[in-house]
Amino acid sequence: MGRGCPPGRVRGSIPLLRPALLLLGTALLWAAATGCKPSAGKNQTAAGTNAPRPGVTNAAALRQPPGPRPNVVPGGPVRGATHSNQMVIVRPPVRSNTVPLALRRPGVRTNALAGVARAGSGTNATTAAASGRANAWSGVVAKLKPLQSSPYFYPAVAVAVLCVVFGVLFLVQWLKAKSTKAGAVAAAGEAPKAAGRPVTKKKRTAPISACNVLQVTGDARRLWQFSARGRGFALSREQTSVGTEALPAKAIAKDWRNLYQRRLNVAWLPPEQVFLRVAQFPASDFAETLSMVELQLEKLSPMPVAQVVWSIQVLPHSEGNLQTVIVIIAARNAVEEFLGKLEGQGFMADRLEMPRLDLLKASTINNDGAWIYPEPASANPTALVAWWYGGILQNLALITLPPAKRAESLKEQLLQMAWAGELEGWVTSAPAWHLVADPEVAAQWEPDLREAVEQPVEVSAPPPPAALAAMTAQRVAQSEAEANLLPIEFSTRYQQQFVDRLWMRGLGSVIALYLFGVMIYFAWLQFAQMGTSNVETEVANLGPTYTNTLQLKARLDVLKTQQDLKSAALDCWKAVAELLPDGVTLEGYNFNDGKRLTLNGTAPRDQAKSLTTFDSDIRKARLPDGQPLFDSLSGEHLTYHDSANNLLSWSCVLELKKEDTL
Repeated sequence: MGRGCPPGRVRGSIPLLRPALLLLGTALLWAAATGCKPSAGKNQTAAGTNAPRPGVTNAAALRQPPGPRPNVVPGGPVRGATHSNQMVIVRPPVRSNTVPLALRRPGVRTNALAGVARAGSGTNATTAAASGRANAWSGVVAKLKPLQSSPYFYPAVAVAVLCVVFGVLFLVQWLKAKSTKAGAVAAAGEAPKAAGRPVTKKKRTAPISACNVLQVTGDARRLWQFSARGRGFALSREQTSVGTEALPAKAIAKDWRNLYQRRLNVAWLPPEQVFLRVAQFPASDFAETLSMVELQLEKLSPMPVAQVVWSIQVLPHSEGNLQTVIVIIAARNAVEEFLGKLEGQGFMADRLEMPRLDLLKASTINNDGAWIYPEPASANPTALVAWWYGGILQNLALITLPPAKRAESLKEQLLQMAWAGELEGWVTSAPAWHLVADPEVAAQWEPDLREAVEQPVEVSAPPPPAALAAMTAQRVAQSEAEANLLPIEFSTRYQQQFVDRLWMRGLGSVIALYLFGVMIYFAWLQFAQMGTSNVETEVANLGPTYTNTLQLKARLDVLKTQQDLKSAALDCWKAVAELLPDGVTLEGYNFNDGKRLTLNGTAPRDQAKSLTTFDSDIRKARLPDGQPLFDSLSGEHLTYHDSANNLLSWSCVLELKKEDTL
């Protein structure tokens, strides 16, 4: 696996990702607000029926093709027309820019010769071009309007917008990857920059709910997963992956729940890649201590400062105004290579830690001496030697167990450390020797160590790996805001990838929900279309029956009208026969429009008063049910005039008062 990003360079971030996602969300919101509505309902009538279409009164209007409609004057009387619903198409008057010769004045310019304008003078060409563009746009809009009535229009628009946005995203990502690769090539020849201060993070408000601790030894990867319980951590899962076996993705991956319940990923650096130094500094807060260590880093680091990453662990003294600081130093290239391997396995580390620090804290210091911690998983037999005098950690050093003459080599290395301590003044008495190792490792180290120091060696068992991992999780949770061996560019890139992953997952959920809604809509649309087709088929089958019913109803109405006319005529005849005075002759009896009765006749001249009485009585005539037969206020009252043979000619007009006028 290759190394990580160079310092100061963030890999994998997409600056234009959030605006593109915002554009995509806006497009989806527009499509959802507009809705993929079906076409507007059309008033359809089944074939074979005579039922009129509701809401349609002008049959000619239904035959007009789609598009702009001409100027129509409906309802006006047209000479020679045979139908009252015919329309007259009136052409608008043709406008012209020319002025009649009679209205022209000398010296007044007109637009008659617009094509012969002078060079540089304004003409109507710009107006014509703008009009052409407007007409072209109107044509496009007119072509799109019929498509909007289709139920597939808005889903197609949404899919097109998605394709465009994802195309922009892929293009931006490709350009970003290309520029990152070019920048990495350019940075390869640059001189290394001075090492900056280790990462200092602010405390986050969200609590830690879980912590994963990963140990990598050769081809094996051991993962402990802890859950927060009160003020500590309880082991919930332990797994060992060998070879190409992948780590559990659900255990190490972070999702949206990490925003309010964080999960920390901690990795143990291999011990052979880390250097530990001990220094005494005045007691102060962590920031000041960090500044003091940074000033002394060139003396403490075995490598150039620009090529290392470092962190500190503070051990307070039991008394006095000093504090012991353990400086943890690692080569930057080794750390980046280690992080690259972890990334290949899907593990994005939040912190890089050393289990040796927890071993030091777990040891019980009851006298002055040296505590030796062999590395069980190291390729070369090495051990960390911690010198404690006066209850203070004075020095940390590494010793190596050679393949031959082990006792002599161990004696020489330990004597050199003791002499250095005597020169510095912290070795004040003969040290007591302690070996902290499990039985298998102790059997390898104890005989040679007893022979080298020529003193008894006290052997104690270290905490089990799971307990050591729990101590690491507890220490990281308490000192999360302090220095970290993880380079700042890696932590920034991991955070950016986490945020981008949340955006993409949220966007994917929205798209999936939208597509699910579209599928439901189309299923409902198909179901509705099937129902509509069934109804149309049923209406078509009922068409002949409906037509016959209408015909029978029309015949019944005609017969009923005829019957009513006969009844009305008989009622009128009965009333006239009963009220007509003696001696008066009825010569004319006309019943028009089913409601208008016209009477005329002759009478002797001495019957004038009887005619007046007849007019008054006939208007008060009633039907057998007590309803008035005639309207007393309508019609024409009886009139008479002299005629030949000493007779009077009379006439009157009566109107029926029936509410259901025929």
